[in-house]
Amino acid sequence: MKSFDAIVIGAGQSGPFLAARMVEKGMKVALIERKFLGGTCVNAGCMPTKTLVASARAAHVARNGAAYGVNIPGAIAIDMKVVRARAEAVTMNARNGLIGWFAGMDGMTVIYGHARFEGPKTISVNGETLTAPRIFLNVGARPVIPALPGVDDIDYLTSTSIIQLDTLPRHLAVIGGSYIGLEFAQMYRRFGAEVSVIEHGPKVASREDEDISDAIADILRSEGIGVYTNAGDIAFARNGGGVAVTAGSATIDASHVLIATGRKPNTDDLGLDAAGVTTDERGYIKVDDRLATNVEGIYALGDCNGHGAFTHTSYNDFEIAAANLLDGDDRKLSSRILAYALYIDPPLGRVGMTEKQARASGRRIMVSTRPMSRVGRANERGETKGFMKVIADAETKEILGAAILGIEGDEVIHGIIDAMNAGTTYPALKWSVPIHPTVSELIPTLLGDLKPVPPAA
Repeated sequence: MKSFDAIVIGAGQSGPFLAARMVEKGMKVALIERKFLGGTCVNAGCMPTKTLVASARAAHVARNGAAYGVNIPGAIAIDMKVVRARAEAVTMNARNGLIGWFAGMDGMTVIYGHARFEGPKTISVNGETLTAPRIFLNVGARPVIPALPGVDDIDYLTSTSIIQLDTLPRHLAVIGGSYIGLEFAQMYRRFGAEVSVIEHGPKVASREDEDISDAIADILRSEGIGVYTNAGDIAFARNGGGVAVTAGSATIDASHVLIATGRKPNTDDLGLDAAGVTTDERGYIKVDDRLATNVEGIYALGDCNGHGAFTHTSYNDFEIAAANLLDGDDRKLSSRILAYALYIDPPLGRVGMTEKQARASGRRIMVSTRPMSRVGRANERGETKGFMKVIADAETKEILGAAILGIEGDEVIHGIIDAMNAGTTYPALKWSVPIHPTVSELIPTLLGDLKPVPPAA
């Protein structure tokens, strides 16, 4: 049996950085990864997909160059092999960077293999048994495939496998109208494929307020993407070399199908029962406000604990654990203000409560919206789709949440994220003096237009 000061299982966006901090403190750490260093973000998520999004935007800009006085003769051609190779290069650079980083650390042992608990303090991997007083789980999540009729009879894609495509689908059917599916839908439409988004529920991006969801659907439809909501029963059948996708009364003749209906934690094969670690009904590991499980010395970080499915929330889990365990601090998960982005173009930046959530909280609230068509930078760039929205507490003057769907929305939202984390009230932020001409310069104006809205019925 090999002994360590700590064992980290999973090399996503929490575990490796925590392992590195512990090594800096002179600890002996084992980092176990069954596949690739970097987790979903580096290998199948943020980095490759946003590289693909950049290629798709380049194609979109080239096609629309004439509107800016830039004439490109002939049709725009997409070389999907180059597109894929570029995304793969970004992934490999990041992954190899991690490999080199860890190789230079005395005290770090990287083990590739499938780890399972044998007891609360023991792990088996590759036929060996390891033990440590502290074990950190950063095992991430994977696509979930619903038991839809005919799904087992077709060759479907997931968010992991679709990034390996080096040919262009004739018609991509995206099952699921949430964030991952919408990004791939617009991306492949811009590459030149026909695309249909099929959502069982009443709206795409169902977490958002209805006005945001409707605007997202309008953006997609404006680029020629078919958006089917309230799709009813969804089923698949082979159709020559493609797939017939039935969605309620509609039938779509697809060449490729992307299943993007959510993710589930990679916790079902860790032997958690042997350690006594409890999960919820969906398999997410239950943690307290400091990321500890019900078993002393075992912690769960990142996607597998159900408290955020984002790279930045996973990294923040590392920050909380490191602050509390290594720096004598007292950081809490409940102090985190959730923020995220949807990387369609234009992007959506989001923080805090939606209007619906704020109304349901029983607060007296104020809301302000402003179309991007009234933003100078948006007009100068010819990108005026979307709008800004902010919600505030009428009594405390606290900013409760915001959504910026529009040009550079994923960057502009950070002004409000920072203000919320600093506890800055909206009257104080309203008097800031922003730079002109920017998108962010409209935040004080947006706050100045806040008006009371009636409470939820």
